[in-house]
Amino acid sequence: MKTIYLSHPLDHSSLLVEPTVFALGYFDGVHKGHKHVISQAVTYARENEMKSAVMTFHPHPKEVLQKLAEPMHFLTPLPDKLAAIAELGVDKTYVVEFNQSFADLLPQQFVDQYLITLGAKHVVAGFDFTYGKWGRGTMDTLSEHSRESFTLSAVPKVEKEGIKVSSTALRALLNEGKVEKVADLLGHPYQVEGTVVDGEKRGRSIGFPTANVMLDKRYVIPKTGVYVVSVRIGDEQLYGMCNVGYKPTFHEKRPDAPNIEVHLLEFDKQIYGKNIFVTWLQRLRDEKRFNGIDELIAQLQIDKQRTETYARNNPIE
Repeated sequence: MKTIYLSHPLDHSSLLVEPTVFALGYFDGVHKGHKHVISQAVTYARENEMKSAVMTFHPHPKEVLQKLAEPMHFLTPLPDKLAAIAELGVDKTYVVEFNQSFADLLPQQFVDQYLITLGAKHVVAGFDFTYGKWGRGTMDTLSEHSRESFTLSAVPKVEKEGIKVSSTALRALLNEGKVEKVADLLGHPYQVEGTVVDGEKRGRSIGFPTANVMLDKRYVIPKTGVYVVSVRIGDEQLYGMCNVGYKPTFHEKRPDAPNIEVHLLEFDKQIYGKNIFVTWLQRLRDEKRFNGIDELIAQLQIDKQRTETYARNNPIE
């Protein structure tokens, strides 16, 4: 897949324009609903001997339009999103810089400059996709704005067990720690990427050494608590139990951000500085303050037994 970065105003002279089927959206998470939109565009393009393209936007429109006090966190930061899109067989992805000048485009200007001029012959988007200044363009107005240069398909909402599959729903589920439900909506378990860094080394002193994970990108982190996870380090895939939180047994003052610590089963190697992928599989319990080290160790032993049971029942292939 070819990735093309665009900034407003476009320099069309540098772009290769060819008949293209576009899938439009922000696509954070590339969940089942997003995959339905993108796959429909890919299929239409192949059946009609055209190129398939995704058009997405960066940064998130809320970061520009709402002047957020803190940067947003994502289900799939841009590199992860591009990798997930590539797996769907897309020919190229346009990443449009979302800045104030782009946001000020009227709906017709967006269609003229970013769809018609780029060779759109068919456009696929979710039923609730909006475009142009203040989101005044909708899937109901897109046919009019197309100037009869392209046709379009509006994809209805995708539901799973009565829940609309959406990035908002996924964020809410992660905030509740419901990682198994997240996997249902995504189509695969939720995963983050980071680097193993030095920590406080308390785990080793009580028989539960941990890999302390510093995230490399702005991910949405699941609710504080203890989870069964799988971890990939290079070519090695392992099970572990992961604590997301503030370690209240050891800290009177709550740190600014939660720590992510993973105790890996049957593993005793030096991995500081290594790249690590953590996949969230099952929530075990809330984080809590224990009345001393012995009580903490007793609970960790129970957590480990439950993690080992999960591992036995779900062997890594």
